[in-house]
Amino acid sequence: MKTLHIAGYKNSGKTTLLERWIGIAKQAGRSVAVLKHHGHGGPVELPTVLTDTTRFFRKGADASLAAGGGTCQLLLNSEPDFETLKQLAAQGKPDILLIEGYKEETGDKVILVREPEDWETLQHLDGIRLIVGPLTSLSAEIIPSREDTAQLDSWFARWLAKEELDETV
Repeated sequence: MKTLHIAGYKNSGKTTLLERWIGIAKQAGRSVAVLKHHGHGGPVELPTVLTDTTRFFRKGADASLAAGGGTCQLLLNSEPDFETLKQLAAQGKPDILLIEGYKEETGDKVILVREPEDWETLQHLDGIRLIVGPLTSLSAEIIPSREDTAQLDSWFARWLAKEELDETV
């Protein structure tokens, strides 16, 4: 399983880019899991429908899991460490794990930069493979605009192809 972090500040386009790349990976016949860091403060928003699972959870169950119809939903009343979260996300043994956020964790990263000031606090990150934003003359590959979907998709397709080559070695 290959992992790729998509990191940047709020409204930098992380979710939109992930949606695009999930579609590309699925079209290429790859299985995909996503792990998202909820960086908005406070707990993750629960489903609005009061299912049995959420009722048990709200009453204090440490874990509440519902499965059926080919899907599964797990609610935990704790936040596991990053490695455990990766294991949970990878339960289905996906080909690719795309990670939104967790920028301080080890792994290949695509950094989305809205303005040069963002780069001041993101440039120290390890594993940067691509920078998307209005920067120039850096050692990493740069795509100047997040609106350049053709170039972004091309980069991701090359990343997928490289993954396939790596697997055959």
